[in-house]
Amino acid sequence: MCNCAIMRVADKNYWCVKLVDLKKLEAPLIQKEVFFMDKIITISRQYGSGGREIGKRLADFYNIPFYDNEIITRAAKESGFAEAAFANAESKASNSLLYSIAMGMNSYGNQELGFSHLSLDDRIFLAQSDVIRNVAKEGPCIIIGRCADYVLRDMKNVVHIYIWADMEFRKQRAIDIDGVDPAKAEDVILKKDKTRANYYNYHSSEKWGDARNYNLSVKSDSLGIDNCVECIKAYLDHCK
Repeated sequence: MCNCAIMRVADKNYWCVKLVDLKKLEAPLIQKEVFFMDKIITISRQYGSGGREIGKRLADFYNIPFYDNEIITRAAKESGFAEAAFANAESKASNSLLYSIAMGMNSYGNQELGFSHLSLDDRIFLAQSDVIRNVAKEGPCIIIGRCADYVLRDMKNVVHIYIWADMEFRKQRAIDIDGVDPAKAEDVILKKDKTRANYYNYHSSEKWGDARNYNLSVKSDSLGIDNCVECIKAYLDHCK
């Protein structure tokens, strides 16, 4: 009986094959095939569209780090700000005009004012952006929301994805997964989306959900979560 096999091995940016002795391999290594990923993936998503679940599944499949609330934890640790300050920053952006006034009309874009003149939320955004850039420099990963597509807009080897869906699909997920009151589900969804849009539009000066800001836009209610994952995997396999 032959105790050798050919195994695919990831080496930097390409796959190679290697003849290995099965007796020298640990059982888990034989049983699990590892799929190589060399890109940073950002996922923006409408509330209730399943974007976070899709991102987590992709991270598990490629065995790469997954960042959502982990960005807040790390940014708080590195900046000295409380985690609650980061968590609350996005939730304040329920009204675009009032948010812009409160934040000083994007004052961090004015270099003459200096860092000391920035609002607390602007400083929090900059601290969070530094963490996003740092985790991207550390290697392939998936980053959920937090304007990551804008923060990494000039970085090579990054794929930006947007997940969206019809209201009924999103309402059902909000009810089933997040425990939202069915009578309030649509209002909760609209408010969440408005907050995300205002936060993104203010900090990036771009439009949240604009297809031109993303490499791939996927409608999750049309495909289902499982097929969305497969669709994105297929895209990544052919993405240069």
